[in-house]
Amino acid sequence: MRFFSLPVCFALIAASSAGAIPTCCGKDSAATVAVTAEASPKSSSQPRATNPALPRVDTMRELQSEAIKKQSADWGHWGHIPSRYSTWLNHSNRLIPIYTFGITLDPLREEGSVYSDPARLEKLYGKVPTNTVNPTAAYFDQTDVYRLQKKAIEQGRKNIILFVFDGMDWQTTRAAAIYKSGRVGYDTGRGDVLSFQNYRGTKTDFGYFCTSPRLGGTKFDVNSQVVLGGGKDASGGFNVKRGGAYPWLEQSNSDYLLGLDRSEPHSVTDSAASAVSMTAGVKTYNGSINYTVDGEHIVPIARELQPQGFQIGVVTNVPLSHATPGAAYANNVARYDYQDIARDMVGLRSASHRDHPLQGIDVIISGGWGEGKDKDAAQGDNFAQGNPYFHQTDLHAIDRKNGGKYTVAQRTSGVAGRAGLMQGADEAIRQGTRFLGFYGATGGHLPFQTADGGFNPTFDAKGTESYSQADIDENPTLADMAEAALKILEKSETGFWLMVEAGDVDWANHANNLDNSIGAVLSGEAAFERIVDWVERTQGWDDTAIIVTSDHGHFLVIDDAEVIAEAGREDRQAVSTP
Repeated sequence: MRFFSLPVCFALIAASSAGAIPTCCGKDSAATVAVTAEASPKSSSQPRATNPALPRVDTMRELQSEAIKKQSADWGHWGHIPSRYSTWLNHSNRLIPIYTFGITLDPLREEGSVYSDPARLEKLYGKVPTNTVNPTAAYFDQTDVYRLQKKAIEQGRKNIILFVFDGMDWQTTRAAAIYKSGRVGYDTGRGDVLSFQNYRGTKTDFGYFCTSPRLGGTKFDVNSQVVLGGGKDASGGFNVKRGGAYPWLEQSNSDYLLGLDRSEPHSVTDSAASAVSMTAGVKTYNGSINYTVDGEHIVPIARELQPQGFQIGVVTNVPLSHATPGAAYANNVARYDYQDIARDMVGLRSASHRDHPLQGIDVIISGGWGEGKDKDAAQGDNFAQGNPYFHQTDLHAIDRKNGGKYTVAQRTSGVAGRAGLMQGADEAIRQGTRFLGFYGATGGHLPFQTADGGFNPTFDAKGTESYSQADIDENPTLADMAEAALKILEKSETGFWLMVEAGDVDWANHANNLDNSIGAVLSGEAAFERIVDWVERTQGWDDTAIIVTSDHGHFLVIDDAEVIAEAGREDRQAVSTP
């Protein structure tokens, strides 16, 4: 028998609303959901097409194509101008959802929101941002994700899994849920469609937080790894009257959340500053990989835990040295210094650790394979011509075959991606080495899955991608990557810390491509399900905490959700029909 607690957050939300499970931060608030279940129901994913060829019916793809061509769509738009389909390709400061499993948000609620306390805000931002104090704040801060991981360790959890759907705000999540279910099932709260919304195999919780950075940007010298200061970008903050008290109560026609409101230009975060908030608990400048605004190194939680015997893993379907995975471990004044960030991640000397290289991550499985570049000024004078994300000489140096510490599995012609990855993981276990899985297609990322489960993206604000059959066959999925990482990390008797990033959500949203965005969320959902399967198989809920969240939002506005629901129904029928 399962027991559910479905209280009400203020008078705005009816407790009977399906899946609408709001959460408040106040110490005495009853608006929590901590669900314990004896059974472990799993969501049943819709059948997925695996053929990259265009299916007979692909309604979501057609909706996306028509919206880009006409630059208008009655069902939705990207940006603060309703009459134009695509007007904003960057991030927003929307409040971001967080889902927890094996732990709850109660320790944070007991403290109350930092946004209700001027003294704590000053410590967080370096000052009290204008119009940011909110005595009734029902939202956390992004740095609380770090603190929540620390509290999980204090509570005795051995395994910490931080699952980051890069760029997935509440609206993006809802679009994927509407499409998958073929119905408009909720318009507030947690939702009840996607597996990370409705999984009840352990205690779970839901909330949301502010992502604003400390500073929009600053000056630095990538060669000397020195922060020079003097950045002119605005500092962070959050005005609840302009940004909305809940993710579903924002002003969708306002330019405030885009950082365009000149009367109150609170900075919009990038993926680097937001990742540092979650992995190190520090607000910093946009572009920072674990550097403070004063130029000091920040030690993320992975490096705090590693000396205690914890194994460290990073999994991403985009290049390993991108901002989110890079911030899990490295130090660099600039997020675009990819090669040096990668060197930190694998324990080689780098621009920021010239004399004493970091220990290196135990398991890395990522994209970035097969790329090449002649010049890259953003990476400084030591840029080496070749793969910009992880240089081939560095890959050669870490390979066990050449005396390095890593068993390496990478995309290989004619070898199925999942099979090669799992064989490499097994070899690393047998040899007792670290493991690096290196894959990718166009742009260094895995092929973009579309909403119907295929791999045939249509054109969008960034162009068009297409994949060969080899691109699909020779790469694993994000779910495969997570499974392989857990296969190795579970051997650690002390425990492990693992980041899993669904980075393709962000790429899709930057391109204003809802077909890709939904596909990316569903691909990430499959990875979450694979992780939960592992926890259940190992009977690991007493030892494991999973945090599912995002690093920032974009600005999809859904005007007619029923159109997306109908597309989901039609595409599901098309995929299911022989």
